Amino acid sequence: MTTPFAKRIFSGIQPSGGLTLGNYLGALKRFAEYQGKGAETIYCVVDLHAITVWQDPEKLRHNTREVAAAFLASGVDPDVSVLFNQSQVSQHAELAWLFNTVARVGWMYRMTQFKDKAGKNSENSSLGLLAYPSLMAADILAYHATAVPVGEDQKQHLELTRDIAAKFNHDYGQDFFPITEPLIEGTATRVMSLRDGAKKMSKSDPSDAARINLTDDADTIAQKIRKARTDADPLPGSMDGLKDRPEARNLVNIYAALSGETADQVLSRFEGQGFGAFKPALAEVAVEIMAPITARMSQFMADPAEIDRILGRGSDQAAAIAGPIVERTKEIMGMIRSR
Repeated sequence: MTTPFAKRIFSGIQPSGGLTLGNYLGALKRFAEYQGKGAETIYCVVDLHAITVWQDPEKLRHNTREVAAAFLASGVDPDVSVLFNQSQVSQHAELAWLFNTVARVGWMYRMTQFKDKAGKNSENSSLGLLAYPSLMAADILAYHATAVPVGEDQKQHLELTRDIAAKFNHDYGQDFFPITEPLIEGTATRVMSLRDGAKKMSKSDPSDAARINLTDDADTIAQKIRKARTDADPLPGSMDGLKDRPEARNLVNIYAALSGETADQVLSRFEGQGFGAFKPALAEVAVEIMAPITARMSQFMADPAEIDRILGRGSDQAAAIAGPIVERTKEIMGMIRSR
């Protein structure tokens, strides 16, 4: 018999600095939209993941607060959702260790992101970098999350979480952990570079013109869109006509995601027009949506004590959920609880 798990959405963002439009459209905007839709929403700044590579302590503190400010500025309401930073809730690290005994080493070595980040000198990477998918599984399953919003590039991590949950349930003859489902939806779940439509928009791109940062002001946003790489052809009437035009497709997807329309609806309005008409319209929409978020982020960052208070309250709420789940996990595994 399958246990009826309560509907609960969990997700997190790593405080590695430099949040972009891709983080907003692919994650933060959606996180706010999931609130009040019948599932409990739990959101986390995953600072334990950040330290799998060395971090300057002061920058890590700043980046953690900046990500929290981005959550808040994007509409995540700490009175509706649980918002906290991972390191304040000890159950994440504790459950990750328990899952280290369930997960297989081969699973970790197959993870694409480990190969990408470790590179050719993987023997010198931290053990945490290899094992962090186990921590990611703990992040999700410590709350019995039934769904996780993920981008296409993160599906492998969720599949591993599902593998760990299934193996634990099988090994201990329990239906204890849910088999978490991915939430992959929306027009721009994967926002691409403004300079190369085949590459994901990234803070690590050497060209700042390739991305829109959440800290960019209105003039900078408009200028980057005006200079975005495109082609000389007019826009077609449907997305089928953009199959081999990655830069054009990316800009149309961004417009649709920002405006709340479908990509085909956008194209039906701009059919036959060139980017001389489309880019100013996109810049207007982008500034209208993004400039207030930048302003709200600045306001939150001006009061770090308030951010810390919000995260602290959220950590207490998170621990109240995760604590009993982790304790029951240990009981199932045969550990004796002190009375």
